[in-house]
Amino acid sequence: MQLEFIGPFEILLGLVYRFWPVWLALGILLALSLGFKRRLGLYGQLFDTGVGVAGVLICAFWLFTAIFADLVAPFAPLDQIFVMKDALPGAVEPETGRVFLLGGDKLARDVFSRMVYGSQIVLIIAPAATAFALMVGTTLGLPAGYYGGRVDTVLSFMANLVLAFPVILLFYLLVTPGIRETAIPQWLAGFFFVFPIVFFGTLFWTRFRSRPRLLAVQLAITVLLGGWVYLGLVFDADPLGIIAIEPNELNIFVAVVFASAPGVFRIVRSLTMDIQTRDYVAAAQTRGESPWYIMLWEILPNARGPLIVDVCLRIGYTTILLGTLGYFGLGLAPESPDWGTAIKESSRLLRAYVHPALPPVIALMSFVLGLNLLADALREQSLKD
Repeated sequence: MQLEFIGPFEILLGLVYRFWPVWLALGILLALSLGFKRRLGLYGQLFDTGVGVAGVLICAFWLFTAIFADLVAPFAPLDQIFVMKDALPGAVEPETGRVFLLGGDKLARDVFSRMVYGSQIVLIIAPAATAFALMVGTTLGLPAGYYGGRVDTVLSFMANLVLAFPVILLFYLLVTPGIRETAIPQWLAGFFFVFPIVFFGTLFWTRFRSRPRLLAVQLAITVLLGGWVYLGLVFDADPLGIIAIEPNELNIFVAVVFASAPGVFRIVRSLTMDIQTRDYVAAAQTRGESPWYIMLWEILPNARGPLIVDVCLRIGYTTILLGTLGYFGLGLAPESPDWGTAIKESSRLLRAYVHPALPPVIALMSFVLGLNLLADALREQSLKD
């Protein structure tokens, strides 16, 4: 069957039109951010530089794309229209007249729609895994830097032991199919995912232990929410059925936390060793505050600048690692629309058909670029502070 095609200018207009919810959300975000930037603290200061604005807009673009994926994408990620196999950009689907704006892949799926839905996977796994790694590294790095001595020696040795492995090799060992069939990923998940509960429980205890009613409410919320997420992530037993994670997704999640937490640990440890010499820490010690109160409420808030910068960069690194794993076939399921898997699938016919590989590559590059720009702007602001 002979396919009809639209021109390059119409393709560009079609892409701009499909992203209309994203443009609307970006406009609202930009207007509110500029209007209230003096009240938004560190986030508002990002809009004082062009690098900061660019970083925020690029990251927000992909965030809103993931949120409004159902409105932006004209097809479902697994929809197959066999006449559109390896169709070039701008091909018109004969029956309905809908356009494959960026062409079709080797399984006759819309490349543009898969790129859009792939943003959902990347923006869930990378930030969430980085957040858990931040909790683990912070919870262990604070006492290592504050107490020193044997505590520091033992925890630093464990962190250096993990850092001694090449990252790709470490990921390969944790995500390889042989490990997936064992209980090791679930055990690691059970260990790592308890850290947020411990962190927030300790945070509220040290702050509100003199106000037992308020403390009881906060601890109850922490245990209930933390236990709910814990059951869903570790045992896939969410009683509400909201949190569900596939075994291969759990493996990747655990691998990211395991590989990233030691780096966060070293940063938090170094910051703690520096900040604990400040006068306000000595004042808190003179008042008789507990060590964990000082670590969580005096040291950690003053270490937030470098940590925020590191989180932005680490999300970018994690995104690249997810793409690398997908390219080597160690990522998500083969039918997944995530960008790494899409690049892998399209690379097999790269000499004949280039167009299926370009959208996920550009998406991956632009998202990481936005995170790097955001980190640069945050670093500049933190140095000023």
